[in-house]
Amino acid sequence: MHPAAEHSPLGKSSEYIATYTPSLLFPIPRAAKWAELGLTAETLPYQGFDFWNCYELSWLLPSGKPVVAIGEFCIPADSPNIIESKSFKLYLNSLNQTPFASQDDLVATLEKDLSSAAGKPVGVRIRSLKDIEAEGIVPVPGVCVDELDVTIHSYDRPQPELLRCDEARVVEESLHSHLLKSNCPVTSQPDWGSVAVQYRGAALDHASFLAYIVSFRQHSDFHEQCVERIFMDLQRLLKPEKLTVSARYVRRGGLDINPYRSTETLTLENGRLARQ
Repeated sequence: MHPAAEHSPLGKSSEYIATYTPSLLFPIPRAAKWAELGLTAETLPYQGFDFWNCYELSWLLPSGKPVVAIGEFCIPADSPNIIESKSFKLYLNSLNQTPFASQDDLVATLEKDLSSAAGKPVGVRIRSLKDIEAEGIVPVPGVCVDELDVTIHSYDRPQPELLRCDEARVVEESLHSHLLKSNCPVTSQPDWGSVAVQYRGAALDHASFLAYIVSFRQHSDFHEQCVERIFMDLQRLLKPEKLTVSARYVRRGGLDINPYRSTETLTLENGRLARQ
């Protein structure tokens, strides 16, 4: 377990406060998990962000009439802290009975509080249900490897030794799997996701990639660290000219978390998948 997570509200009984309380946000430093991968804030080999979607965002107009909407939050991948997910939900719940003069005022409040917790500027967008309905769901890009015939022997830890590639053949391709699963390091609840990889480098063996993704099945870690571990393992193997690893996780508590890590500057895309 991450040492800071022991002191978070995750896995504990919590009072649900319905009026604005920014102190509910609980930051967890990224440095300890970076260190496990041999990284520091100064040596990160990727850029990117963590895209959070909140499907339970509500506040009051000055008249007292409630509003419901969907919140999108973009946290830089190199921010000093992640925000523990239950504390994030408790904070958002504290807006439920809080009046704001305008939606712009709410956005400004969210940006200030979340940026303070993350340690770097956090982007905030509030969207109507009508907008989200119009967009619908999107497919994951590239080839799905889930139907490949693989034999699985272990699920307890990520196994980069399963990965294989053809160093003599350089390809540019996109792959994905919907079989990513890990466990919360505090509560042991399952986290379900779809992982996508785009790269140019030594040709990755698709069956070995699938077996590797399944090896996370009983692994305990936060969403962000799982994606960073996949990125680092593929970078070491493929020695790619470019590499992007992203995961779209199924929501829990009205929030989904979607980490993106890349050697390239990414365009912000937030297409919702079938399980989201």
